Amino acid sequence: MPHADTPNGLTSGNTLTPGPWVLTVMILIAALTRLLPHPPNFSPVEAVALFGGAYFASRQLALLVPLLAMFVSDLALGLVHGGIYFDYFASVHFIGIYACIALSTLLGFGLRGRVTGPRVLGYSLAGSLLFFLVTNAISGTEFCRAGLLSCYAAGLPFFQWTVLGTLFYAALLFGGFALLRRRVPQLRAQTI
Repeated sequence: MPHADTPNGLTSGNTLTPGPWVLTVMILIAALTRLLPHPPNFSPVEAVALFGGAYFASRQLALLVPLLAMFVSDLALGLVHGGIYFDYFASVHFIGIYACIALSTLLGFGLRGRVTGPRVLGYSLAGSLLFFLVTNAISGTEFCRAGLLSCYAAGLPFFQWTVLGTLFYAALLFGGFALLRRRVPQLRAQTI
């Protein structure tokens, strides 16, 4: 007799359903691509948060998995780049980026059950703008002595890469998952 899925990824027979694991692996792989050479700010940060918010049935997992995946990739970057990168963990900028991940996950909740190409595009642009505004505001208080507007102006060249990275990884995650859902019936629920 088949078991009904529950929101925590378990079935009534106490066996794990594949959905949360598939989402977790996809998010972790995307986060670890930060180790590959890329232009500054061309990263999966906002895309993994939107993706997690859109598809995890558990709101706790939706917040926790992208944050942990990014932390794992930050630790890996720290090992690759040494002590210089580890100073980042003690900075205000670190807190701002993780706050943006959490806020973008909450933004991704708006995609639940309504994932379409135009909506993912709009949410990706909104997440990129949120990231730009928050991280540059934090940098403005920490680094830019000339004021917040000068920080935003200095950040504009990086903003294009933030947008392009978010769009690229959103297309990979949402598009890849859509293709996977066609082949794996257990992944077809609105959220898993």
